Amino acid sequence: MTTQKTPVILTEDDFRMLKQFAEQFPIGGKENEMTLSYELNRATVVAENKLPSGSVRLNSKVKVKELTTNREMEFSIVMPAMANIAEKKISVVTPMGAALIGLCKGEKVQWKMPAGIKHFEILDVEY
Repeated sequence: MTTQKTPVILTEDDFRMLKQFAEQFPIGGKENEMTLSYELNRATVVAENKLPSGSVRLNSKVKVKELTTNREMEFSIVMPAMANIAEKKISVVTPMGAALIGLCKGEKVQWKMPAGIKHFEILDVEY
């Protein structure tokens, strides 16, 4: 669940890849907030050249701040097969990856993590 239902905007290619993955490996469900499937079902899909700058997409390098602790983290969001925590590459199906995909720099999000609901701000996005 994003704060005030922040829009999720994805490129056609990212949406197609993520939708195929979500259908093959259902995690959560279309009706359950805070899942990749839910976010995909509410996404706006745009052409590559229409994606707002600073959007989080597959293979983006993202810097976020956890708002309660002010702890900053930086990582890339990738497909599950490419995930490697030692290289700071997290899967789009992890709670953090699903929370951030399709959002933009400057936006805030709250998401259910293993340690409970966490609040984040997207500080920077590079693609």
